Amino acid sequence: MAQDKRQVDAITARDVDFAQWYTDVCKKAELIDYTSVKGMFIYRPYGYALWENIQAELDRRFKATGHENVYLPVLIPESLLQKDRCAIRPTSETLFCEHYANIIHSWRDLPKLYNQWCSVLRWEKTSRPFLRHREFLWQEGHTIHATAEEAMAETEQML
Repeated sequence: MAQDKRQVDAITARDVDFAQWYTDVCKKAELIDYTSVKGMFIYRPYGYALWENIQAELDRRFKATGHENVYLPVLIPESLLQKDRCAIRPTSETLFCEHYANIIHSWRDLPKLYNQWCSVLRWEKTSRPFLRHREFLWQEGHTIHATAEEAMAETEQML
């Protein structure tokens, strides 16, 4: 039965089931493939090329505004959430807060304009290729500013 779901012989009509149509199109165009882990997809070469092009263009734009790329570990200590085993990070706020506390000593160290390209793991009930599934690629901007006005200007610029 699971094998039947993996085959896309015909594309579901968009007006019948939009979510299934979208997944069928991604599969039929060979952008993704299913894995044996529910909710996780393989980015096939064309699908990964889409990601690379999106990433390259956004990366160019972020760097033009002074952002620097960083990469944080996928594991975070539970102590940052509670107190002491490691957990896979669903997002990096906890690690960025710890990192900023270690490197920012006064207003003279500001602003910090960091960007991270990474994958994250989430327990998603419903998976959609390229939009949201259990492990997906994404971008995280983490900035810290000396004033609320600078932070608001950064937010408006990124929007």
